[in-house]
Amino acid sequence: MNKRLLKIVHPRERHWVGDGFHVSTLFSPSSEDYKHITPFIMLDHAPAEYFPPTDKKLGVGEHPHRGFETVTFAIKGEITHRDSGGGGGTIQTGGVQWMSAASGVVHDEFHSENFSREGGEFEMVQLWVNLPAKNKMDKPRYQSMDEQDIPTVFLNDGKIKAKVVAGSLENTKGAANTFTPINIYELEASEKNLLKLELPIGSNTLMLQLQGNSEIEGKTLAQNSIALFERDGQAVEFELEKGAKILLLNGEPIDEPLACYGPFVMNTRQEIMQAIEDFQNGKMGQLVNEN
Repeated sequence: MNKRLLKIVHPRERHWVGDGFHVSTLFSPSSEDYKHITPFIMLDHAPAEYFPPTDKKLGVGEHPHRGFETVTFAIKGEITHRDSGGGGGTIQTGGVQWMSAASGVVHDEFHSENFSREGGEFEMVQLWVNLPAKNKMDKPRYQSMDEQDIPTVFLNDGKIKAKVVAGSLENTKGAANTFTPINIYELEASEKNLLKLELPIGSNTLMLQLQGNSEIEGKTLAQNSIALFERDGQAVEFELEKGAKILLLNGEPIDEPLACYGPFVMNTRQEIMQAIEDFQNGKMGQLVNEN
């Protein structure tokens, strides 16, 4: 049985995160559909936009996180990250950075020095992934994946290219290690094609249309929109037009209490208060001054 389409969410008004990320927030913890989103918490999409050459650092300065993971996809352009847990590096077009803040880190993220100097088209997706209560205070970790590090599977006689960022597809294991069962695929169609993907029963599935259009149950999923599916069923079926590109997110729900405040995602208000206190007391570390 196929998972039924729950709804399509169209891009909302864009806002700036720092001065480098001009994003539309497509879902957040306050969403009325959170039951169908978890283990994912929030998704910001910065659609393709030209940035002229500059010697200024564009992005977001030092800030903390605790209790979840940030997953950053460089669809176009380059992003440099560093954190107080020792993680850091630059990903280029097609790369992914997966930062598990867990017990807490301070980090910053900017357009890379090279990209800023040369300018160009910039498109980014940042996804927040929840951690179960038992892992929220684990040691932070950082995974950096260049495009060549991400396994590729060809579906439907080679007509659809699938990058397996996390989980598995056609017996191919994804590049990222995850705390809970998660599948993340980047799908691209070389020609119009109908695709059916088998997914775990009871899992949540979302599809962000990065390029072109797709059709689900007779409804059009337009570029920059996201589709949410019901948990029931074990497959999603949709038609991609030629050149269409999709980011598919699938994961086992984390049905635990959720307490959120700014950059902290915990299970109780008391844990949020503790996170704020720990950050103020420097217990999440600090970034080394680059100067």
